[in-house]
Amino acid sequence: MTEYTVEFVGTGETIQVSDKRTILQACLDAGIAQEYSCRVGMCLACSAEIVEGSVTQPAARALTDDEAESYALTCMARPESDLVLDRGKYPPSIEDAAAGDAAAADDD
Repeated sequence: MTEYTVEFVGTGETIQVSDKRTILQACLDAGIAQEYSCRVGMCLACSAEIVEGSVTQPAARALTDDEAESYALTCMARPESDLVLDRGKYPPSIEDAAAGDAAAADDD
């Protein structure tokens, strides 16, 4: 088992996360208020942009392959290196969908 340092941009929070645990599990254990909902890699509530480092997240079904290189779903992601994450950042697919939903609502 290997431990990695996970630092969160703009919060001053840093935790140690084993490669056997998800980042969300470690956040909750450390008392860090990480947003989440489904815990199965589908809702994107726990999304974070990967600023530095890498994760493995084979069950992160809500991300495209390209998005999975730049974003982590903390409920699924396990560190493969030390990380710097920017929480609350969402992949382009959800940002585009939200913009489309807002435009459709304006048309009503």
